[in-house]
Parts: sequence; C-alpha cells; structure tokens
Amino acid sequence: MTDNQDAGGYEHLGFVLLLGLLTAGVVFVVWPFASPVLWATLAAIMFQPLYQWFLRRLSDGPNKAAIATLLFITFVVLLPGFFIGSLIVEQAANVVIAFQQGNLDVASWFTQIFKALPEFIREPLDEYGIADLEDVQTRAQELITESAGLIAQQAIAIGGGLFSFVLSFFLGLYVAYFLLRDGKAIGQAILRGLPLEAEIAQRLAGRFLSIVRATIKGSVVVGLVQGGLGAITFWIVDVEAALLLGLLMAIFSLLPAVGTGIVWVPMAIYLLATGSVWEGVFVVVSGLAVIGMADNVLRPILVGRDTGIPDWIILVTTLGGIATMGLSGVVLGPLLAGLFLAGWSIAQEYLLHHKTASEES
Repeated sequence: MTDNQDAGGYEHLGFVLLLGLLTAGVVFVVWPFASPVLWATLAAIMFQPLYQWFLRRLSDGPNKAAIATLLFITFVVLLPGFFIGSLIVEQAANVVIAFQQGNLDVASWFTQIFKALPEFIREPLDEYGIADLEDVQTRAQELITESAGLIAQQAIAIGGGLFSFVLSFFLGLYVAYFLLRDGKAIGQAILRGLPLEAEIAQRLAGRFLSIVRATIKGSVVVGLVQGGLGAITFWIVDVEAALLLGLLMAIFSLLPAVGTGIVWVPMAIYLLATGSVWEGVFVVVSGLAVIGMADNVLRPILVGRDTGIPDWIILVTTLGGIATMGLSGVVLGPLLAGLFLAGWSIAQEYLLHHKTASEES
C-alpha cells in the first residue's frame, strides 16, 4: 500500500468520524423537541394523501396545499382533541377527589354485586375472603390521600410547562408544513445518503411507511373509535365519567382478546346488579354488537388483515414503548418492531439470493 493510499484511508476515516460527530451533535441539540418533530413527521405521512388532494385543487402550488392541510389538522383533529382531553382530565380529577373523600364507595358497589350473584358463586368467594373490600378501599384511600401532594405538584408542573407546550405545538406545525410540502424530496435525499444498497433502502422505506400507517390506523384510530363508542354508550345510560371510561377503553383496546371488555363488562355487571336492568342490557348489547365489532370491521378496511406484525409483538412493543418513551411509544414501539422484522426478512432474502448465486456460479 502506497503513502497516498494510506493518506486517503485516514482522510476517509476522519471524514466518517466528523460526520458521525456532527450528526450526534445535531441530535443532541434537537432532542428536547424530538416529540413534536416525531409527531409532525407522522402527521405528514398520514395526511400526505389529503395534501395531494389539496394540491390538485388549489392554485399557487404546494404552499397553499400545505397550509390548507395544516388548517384541517389543527381545527378538525388537534383542537377537538385538546377540548375532549381537558374534559377527561376534569372527570379524572373529580373521580380522584371523590375516592379520596370517601364519596366513591367501591365497597358498597361490590357488596351490591356480590349479593346479586347466585349462591353457588358467593360461597367460594366468601371462603377466600374476596367478598370483603372494606379494608382494601381504606388502604386505597390512604394511598390517594398521601398522593394528593404529588398530584398537586404535577398539576403545577403542567401549568409551569405551558410555554414549553405552546412552543412545541407551533414548532410541530411549522415542521409539519415543510414535511408536507417537501417530504418526498427529503425522503429521497435521506435514502441516497444511507450506507445501504439502493434496493434495500427503498424496501425499508416502503416498509417504514406501511408500518406507520398500519400502526396509527390499526391501533390509534381503531382504539379512539372504540373509546368514543364506549363513551357514547356510558353517556346514554347516564354513567358518570363517561369520557374517562371511554379513554380507558381506547387504551385497553390494544390488548388482544379481552380489549375493551375489561371496562364495559364490569360496568354492565354493576348496572344489572343494582337494578338498572335496561342500562346493563344496553351496555352488553353495545359492547358485543357495536364496540366489539368495530375492530373487526374497521381494521380490515383501514390496514388490511395482515400488517406483518403478530398481535403479541404489537402488544409487547406498545406497552414497552409507552413505558420507555411515553405517549410517543404507542407508535414508536410497534414501528421499531416492524422495522426489526422487515430488516431481518430482507437480510434473509439477501443472503439466500447470494447463496443461490454462488452455488450456480
């Protein structure tokens, strides 16, 4: 090897190290706003068809189309979401206060339900001591009382972080504008810069887009629809905190098999046990025929039957994503799992192709 080759190798290595340091520096600087940038990226991907629709119908090209899309996102998705979220927070606070003050008597509810059960069911429950919830409720009330100070601190922290929230909100809209307008060009530039074969990069990009759409439509959208149907059901039968129960149903919809039944089944049992017969029957009918069927009807329409990720992996990665990354983990967890599976699938095909080619040669 000549001196020129040695110098070229060192220069190439130095450039790679410099590029890595610069990339790490940019990530470090942008990291405080990683969440709004992430959601702006997801919004640009999900609403790209709407942007294209506006682009075909509005004059002056992509700028007006991007602004129109942002106005739709803001007034149709974000602002109603914030309003409903504030109502849910208010209902949750009322429930916590009622439970803390003893106005929410869970033990008496359970006693009513227990008395309505047949004798052959009550006897074994009584033997195991499951019939007495007084001590459990007392301890839970003590725990919430001790946590009151912490809850107040969190509320103050949220209020103190209002400027940061507003800044993140408008930053997300600003980034979404450019990603809607220039997203395809930016994506192609990123693909050309990846140290991968063009075919592999294109396949991973296609898989990335399909997983994002499948995750948001299949998990978030379907969950929100089921939660909304649950909230309407509880509102019709005049159950307090209907929105809060609807939110819980949207969250539990991520669980396969049981799903939203974790919420509406106990509520139906309580209503039936306390003499609210038509209300309990209505909740059961709605839970089985409307809420439960929404997943079976909507998911094939929105994402198809097969998203390429097994249900148990979606569940584990969603819960793990929430635990490690907060709300963003709802999307990032399954997304990483999907890219992981897609990457290994492409690697197997790549190795099999080269092995077959080497054997033929």
